[in-house]
Amino acid sequence: MRPSLSLKACALQLLAQREHSRVELRRKLLAYASLQATAGPDAGAEPAGSPTFTRRLPPPPQVQANVDTLLDWLAANGHLSEARFLEARVRTRAARLGNLRIRQELAQHGLQLRPEEEQALRDSELARARQVWARKFDAPAEDATGRARQQRFLAGRGFSADVIRHVLRGDADD
Repeated sequence: MRPSLSLKACALQLLAQREHSRVELRRKLLAYASLQATAGPDAGAEPAGSPTFTRRLPPPPQVQANVDTLLDWLAANGHLSEARFLEARVRTRAARLGNLRIRQELAQHGLQLRPEEEQALRDSELARARQVWARKFDAPAEDATGRARQQRFLAGRGFSADVIRHVLRGDADD
């Protein structure tokens, strides 16, 4: 068994792998701290990606205070940045998802887009929807069942009804 990581080391390891929102990192650190507290300081801790890492144990108030203090320190020292997380999440999701789905995912992390970022996504949504549609389908559907299937596909990825209508009609850019 490998020795357990400190809470700070665990946080830095998670942030080194990818950007996290404050809400997401807090949830993971509370789970890790609760697991450490129940296992004891001399017991080996499971790696961050293991199934037991996400166990739902109620953390003691002192653990919550320690995690919140650590999150404040990480943000103050530039290790945790909501702006970087937002940029990374939008960049990775925009190629495959529509505006509705991106906004919904960001809301789960307690974040929202700035108006200029929202407008940029809105302006590119039709082109992105066409690319997603073209990767999945070779040609427009010839019957109502096929059209419904293509509509559900695009709607499931968070594209708006207007954009879906334009893509399936084959309209030129507006």
